[in-house]
Amino acid sequence: MTAAADRGPEDEGGGERGRDRARRGDVHEAGTRALLDAIVAGDPDEVVKFGDVFNGLGNRSFGMLLFVSTLPAFIPIPGVGGAISGPLVVLVGLQLLIGLRRPWLPGFIARRGPHRSAMAKFRNLLAPWLTRLERFVSPRATALLDHRAANAFTGLLLVLLGILLSLPIPFTNFLFGTLLLLFAFALLERDGKLMGIAWVAGVIAVAVFGVLSGSLAQAAAEWIALARAKLG
Repeated sequence: MTAAADRGPEDEGGGERGRDRARRGDVHEAGTRALLDAIVAGDPDEVVKFGDVFNGLGNRSFGMLLFVSTLPAFIPIPGVGGAISGPLVVLVGLQLLIGLRRPWLPGFIARRGPHRSAMAKFRNLLAPWLTRLERFVSPRATALLDHRAANAFTGLLLVLLGILLSLPIPFTNFLFGTLLLLFAFALLERDGKLMGIAWVAGVIAVAVFGVLSGSLAQAAAEWIALARAKLG
């Protein structure tokens, strides 16, 4: 008889529980902090290419790409951070909206990215918050992460937030950047409940800064005018 057949019901239950614990341990070890530690390890002057950050991450690849894309939003120079992060976030959102399973980047973006030293500084800044966050997050309610309609809704919100981030709305870069990090953490930690919180916060931000202020309508009008000028 095989070893599996020799095990009794209690052994099998214990083995199953052990595998469950192991799976939970693997998820924790490969959580956001561990992923960031792996990225920043190495030459601090080396560029972390956007095209490399999501390799081997499977269904969490959009989360890491969104995380790295959001970092420029925290550059304390008016107009610079949003101009860089906004289009990158829109690109990530569009891919979720149309249902891509893995991120795609054009070559000129894939070959660029932040230096490891910048990533390390941001990792150190976030470390206390990540420690607190990991006490509450866990892989749960994954339908809010994997369902086609849920992915499309997440993508739509990211597109709208990316557009708002790219607009010169005073004193909003850090706000939008923090909100986008919430989306990134939900994707990285596979936490559907956290994604639900991000949805609510995202809808409020879009309503307040986009719809009520007219910023989205103004941006849409400018883009339509630009498209007509190019085509005409």
